[in-house]
Amino acid sequence: MTNLAYDPSEDDDNISRQDIAAMQALRPVPRISVQAFCETEGVANPIERAGQDRRMAKAHLKVHMGGIPTAIDFYHSAPTPNLIVLETRAEPKEMLEQLGRLAEYCDPTSKVVVIGHYNDVGLYRELIRNGISEYVVAPVSMADIVAVIASIFVDPEAAPIGRSMAFIGAKGGVGSSTIAHNVAWAVSSLFQSEVVVADLDLAFGTANINFDQDPAQGIAEAVFSPERIDEVYLDRLLAQCAEHLSLLAAPSTLDRVYDFEPEAFSQIIDTAQRTAPVLVLDVPHIWSGWSKNTLIKADEIIITATPELANLRNTKNLVDMLKRLRPNDPPPKLILNQAGVPKRPEISANDFAEPLGITPMAVIPFEPLLFGNAANNGRMLGEMDAKNPVVATLNEIAHVLTGRSELKSKKKSSLGGLLGKFKRNKK
Repeated sequence: MTNLAYDPSEDDDNISRQDIAAMQALRPVPRISVQAFCETEGVANPIERAGQDRRMAKAHLKVHMGGIPTAIDFYHSAPTPNLIVLETRAEPKEMLEQLGRLAEYCDPTSKVVVIGHYNDVGLYRELIRNGISEYVVAPVSMADIVAVIASIFVDPEAAPIGRSMAFIGAKGGVGSSTIAHNVAWAVSSLFQSEVVVADLDLAFGTANINFDQDPAQGIAEAVFSPERIDEVYLDRLLAQCAEHLSLLAAPSTLDRVYDFEPEAFSQIIDTAQRTAPVLVLDVPHIWSGWSKNTLIKADEIIITATPELANLRNTKNLVDMLKRLRPNDPPPKLILNQAGVPKRPEISANDFAEPLGITPMAVIPFEPLLFGNAANNGRMLGEMDAKNPVVATLNEIAHVLTGRSELKSKKKSSLGGLLGKFKRNKK
């Protein structure tokens, strides 16, 4: 009998830290149909929110108001889905009778989850004995719903899925790609872990230059031939950059126009996650259906910005949008790059972080000689100068993103007149 911790006094739009942690460990639910029949808004709302979670992206979920009697009427003339979720306030004896009547109209392959209001071990055992997949005691949270569905339809013996990290710049030229490539190299070299880098900027991608690679094939072949994508085909497209690091290179040519549907990269990403424990996505600074979809589905999002007002505006827009699109995930992580450019007026790290509500995970100083030499030689920063403080910072980022250490929070400082200037510029 499931009765996960839930505080009904919490704002329904928020999710607790415990629920976020639990959700992070869940695997995506496969393509299934789910229909829920609810008697109360307190149960209907978290089920509807569960249907909007990125882990439920492939599932089709529909919520009806009304309990088991409504479900019986509905399935008189409609086929039953893969999963039926039923809320009932009926007493145990009446509940069992109603479920018995519903069973007459249910396909034998359909799973049933009951959300009841009686915390009764005997009832739970009787329901399981009669073929109910799970009994959950109300109130329930959105995380409870996703966890129950995943426990029924996700194979615990299936091969693990790699963790995806999407890097995007708040503006062009802030160094997001360089940081993405160097963090990927750090993860592969520090932890001897297989890493795949996917350069999603097909027209102007720089991963092939940064890794000194010129592969004949790359990500373009995959995105333009989605019907061919599997682990074997993907392996043929990967260029080996280091012992544990592979690259899906962009063609970086303008021979064609790269307009894609929102789901264009989904199959590539899903396949790549089955081949390596870490997938680094180098997302270009654009806002399109496919880039938005890629960010929504990523396990981790890292925004790189330079300490300027336009970067602050763009970062805030990204953070606010992603919080709305990914309400059940932690906010994006922030890296401030190119700090301390001579004679350039800059926003301090604390003032930059204040309106975002995010502590930067790293502030990387302006080091044109180190970065320039590495780029011109097709080498990673750690290969050029392993003892440089910037390399130590990138190594720490690798530790945080792979869960080997935690991001330390710092005290926020006063914002002063920055917010006023920010608001004035919006007018």
